[in-house]
Amino acid sequence: MTSLGSQLVKPMGKEAELYRRLPNGRIQCTACARNCQLGEGQIGFCGVRGVVGGKLWLLVYGKVMAGHIDPIEKKPVMHYRPGSRIFSIATTGCSWRCLYCQNYDISQRRKVEGKALDPDEAVTLAEQRGCEGIAYTYNEPSIFMEYARDVGRIAHKRGIFNIFVSNGYDTPSSVAAMGEFLDCITVDFKGSGETSFVRKYISIPNADPIFQSLLEIKEKTKVHIEITDLIVPQVGDSLEAAEKLSKWIYDNLGPDVPVHFLRFHPDYMMMEFPVTPVETLERHYQIAKKAGLNYVYVGNVPGHPAENTYCPGCSKVLIRRHGYYILSYNLDEDGKCVFCGYKTPIVGPLSRWAREDRFQSVL
Repeated sequence: MTSLGSQLVKPMGKEAELYRRLPNGRIQCTACARNCQLGEGQIGFCGVRGVVGGKLWLLVYGKVMAGHIDPIEKKPVMHYRPGSRIFSIATTGCSWRCLYCQNYDISQRRKVEGKALDPDEAVTLAEQRGCEGIAYTYNEPSIFMEYARDVGRIAHKRGIFNIFVSNGYDTPSSVAAMGEFLDCITVDFKGSGETSFVRKYISIPNADPIFQSLLEIKEKTKVHIEITDLIVPQVGDSLEAAEKLSKWIYDNLGPDVPVHFLRFHPDYMMMEFPVTPVETLERHYQIAKKAGLNYVYVGNVPGHPAENTYCPGCSKVLIRRHGYYILSYNLDEDGKCVFCGYKTPIVGPLSRWAREDRFQSVL
């Protein structure tokens, strides 16, 4: 926690909703599992939620630090509206402090900055550029939940879906808020959630809140779930941890939840580490398949066969990919394999943008 100091003479942003007053007079933020307890003039770990005038304020409400058009596969999301064109937005701040964060200039910035963009304007920008969805990404979206929700509600009214790219370090309150507007979430474990890894390289005590949030998202919302796991060589590549995570996913979320093992690239404070060997990712892939998971992917390795989606019924390629591009699509309008009729959980249809260049800077 830090002090707002002279930043605020009067409140910026908008009063938050995810908080409660404690008997000791302090304010407890409930946007993430840190549950920061704040006094007057203090700001939470995330850097964007602070107490002014006895109320908690989302200081970055309507302030977008980054805005780009991306492929939905970049999130990565493989089983929800394949090939879609996505408007991705972020604020400053984050609930984690990942030492390898590739978006550190945004996520680790503890200063309220960004282009003014009210919820209606954000959705209008997405519409104008032909985007089918809006992703709240690059930093942890739960910390700006009230803004994301207001954008998301308007997006739904205009036929645009909503995606969180999230660390899943949530609370029952933030999960309930997701249920009001969110269509899809990709929850990103790091180092398979192993305690020693997340304590040293992320600055959280353990991954328990992530598992609990996933259970609540499954049980209390209709949000489509995908799982990613960043495999960091030497310090976050435990096969035992991957086996434990894969078994938990199978037992609690089911065999059809997509799992992506992502290749690490050095960044921020971990520049001395090598990229993850492809062989390491392949071992993780085999562990997840052995655990019974039907849809497992190797990420950040363009051209790898495990970028493709295979039919659990006949083993033929359902969706052939190269990087973020879809090369072939063998599902009918009901999500069934055109070869054997196997019913998949993939939410279509294939977007008209699937074979187009979907990268563009907006803000």
